[in-house]
Amino acid sequence: MGADLPYRLAVGVMLFNKEGLVFVAKRIDTTLEAWQMPQGGIDAGEEPLAAARRELEEEIGTGRVALLAESRRWLTYDLPGDLVPTLWGGKYRGQKQKWFAMRFTGSDSDINIATAHPEFCQWQWINMVRLPDIIVPFKRALYQALVEEFKDVARAA
Repeated sequence: MGADLPYRLAVGVMLFNKEGLVFVAKRIDTTLEAWQMPQGGIDAGEEPLAAARRELEEEIGTGRVALLAESRRWLTYDLPGDLVPTLWGGKYRGQKQKWFAMRFTGSDSDINIATAHPEFCQWQWINMVRLPDIIVPFKRALYQALVEEFKDVARAA
């Protein structure tokens, strides 16, 4: 279901702390034990990097970051068929995302997931190799690709 629909243009951020760990948060709207990195849609006329910075402010309450790298290509994931009608008004089959690796330049106290429109109920820093194991199954291949692409950035972060 939804194979004839377009992808929603979006961005994602792999946010590293000074120890090289990655920020993940648990969504507030699911009972699944699923964590994700900050991500979201690109507004009309918005550049991907600007969208990534905006999403960080909206989702974790801070933009204290430095850009490390940008994904070489756009990455996609398809929603399971039963979710297509329930997300984004049923207009999209999944997302086509540009990803950015960023270094968090603030302190943990700068992170505030209790934003105006909260999306997360918990957050933590984890080793990036754990990312594919904690995401919903339909995003697992995308997260594996990100771990491979940004593994050298993690060492330098």
